[in-house]
Amino acid sequence: MVTLGQQRKADVSESGEGHWFEGIADHLGSSYLRYSFTMGTANEVAFLIDELELKPGMRVLDVGCGPGRHAYALAALGIEVHGVDIAQTFIDIARQDAPALATFERLDARSLPFDGEFDAVISLCQGAFGLAGGAAAVGPDPDGTVLDGMARALVPGGRIAVSAFSSYFQVNWLEDTDSFDADAGVNHELAPLKAPDGTETLKDLWTTCFTPRELRLLASRAGLQTDAVWSVTPGDYARRTPEINRPEFLLVATRPMG
Repeated sequence: MVTLGQQRKADVSESGEGHWFEGIADHLGSSYLRYSFTMGTANEVAFLIDELELKPGMRVLDVGCGPGRHAYALAALGIEVHGVDIAQTFIDIARQDAPALATFERLDARSLPFDGEFDAVISLCQGAFGLAGGAAAVGPDPDGTVLDGMARALVPGGRIAVSAFSSYFQVNWLEDTDSFDADAGVNHELAPLKAPDGTETLKDLWTTCFTPRELRLLASRAGLQTDAVWSVTPGDYARRTPEINRPEFLLVATRPMG
């Protein structure tokens, strides 16, 4: 008998050649959690608790969960979290010391199977949304497909929080190792990444960047009502109106009732 989890794993394997980020995760392993942008979990989760009005007993889907840092923190507050990521390496790390309320599954965010199952959905720090372009692009609007799946996973009245890299910031602070595709809105970077043993290797990274208007339009297409778009920095989430000098925007939206 094939379980639902086994079928989903087969679906991921049969969906294509995979995703460029899987190789990144295999290289980084646990060293992913040494990078500075992962150190702000407490601030980010506290903001989400307030912004999404999360309470113990609620169910949250964490899309692009990585090694599970947000899921762990939410579970410690009595919230049931299901984390999904395309990288099996990160799923294995997340499962090692997972709290009872946090579960993890390898899934492709471009084909999420959920339908009205979660009170809230999050995707933070370009865990999935924003990584579907470039070398991973399938179809004309892969990040829109990711957002559609997240919206579908919400119960009516459920809320979503999605971080996205700012086009304004990226273009303003373009580095020598960056190449920005103005047509696709995708930044390509050749970045030195360290493995757990300290080995440093240059890796290709593709990140789709957005404006607040684009995020609102994508949310509307996905059937979501935009509540706010905030300017944020990893580890420094706050209610700031959009500006050009912070690296990310945070889309907060609701699936309407009925």
